Amino acid sequence: MSQPLIGISTYQEEARWGVWTLPAALVPAGYPRHVQRSGGLPALLPPGDPATAAATVARLDGLVIAGGADVQPARYGAEPHPRTGPPAPARDAWELALIEAALAARVPLLGICRGLQLLNVALGGTLVQHLDGHAGPPGVFDHHDIKPVAGTLLDRTLPEPVSVPTYHHQAVDRLGRGLVVSAYAEDGTVEALELPIAHGFALAVQWHPEAGDDPRVMDALVAAARGTSPGV
Repeated sequence: MSQPLIGISTYQEEARWGVWTLPAALVPAGYPRHVQRSGGLPALLPPGDPATAAATVARLDGLVIAGGADVQPARYGAEPHPRTGPPAPARDAWELALIEAALAARVPLLGICRGLQLLNVALGGTLVQHLDGHAGPPGVFDHHDIKPVAGTLLDRTLPEPVSVPTYHHQAVDRLGRGLVVSAYAEDGTVEALELPIAHGFALAVQWHPEAGDDPRVMDALVAAARGTSPGV
């Protein structure tokens, strides 16, 4: 397989272009650009009926769940914190269904920021609804160091501490079933999760690789989608 097809979740927002202001399916251009740079073919997935998620994932060689809005706290049995953002229940339902379908079919999966949080929730975990120090001013990425955990898939992908672009105010609290922490920030915040390799390639990072210049996380997903990742 020379160029695997990598699906990227998008979200519906009202957008303006030319003379139009209409609902649009959006995702920052860094996502497809990173897939292309890593040798994959990006396919943008508009929000859809969760009942079609398995059929959608069946057409893909890999899946990226993009960053974005806060996960609705009811999804993990919590009341909203005053700083939690507006709920996006349709997006939650669609992307959770995509994650569940990818895990069931062993389609390589990469979660980014919100995608990490959704993976944790999909497997029964919970979230910290607000923390400080992991974002810049509104619309500006901050940077901080993360340290991979030795012996993990992420450690094989990023074998040294690195500075990463970050923009989030929620994080992992209780781990979901079977998940392993594979990186931490200096303040102890969980920065990456994965499932053991026996479950296939399932990796999620709390930072935004699509906003930086380091291709290695996306390279790992695309390699897994080709069936060439070590141990996959």
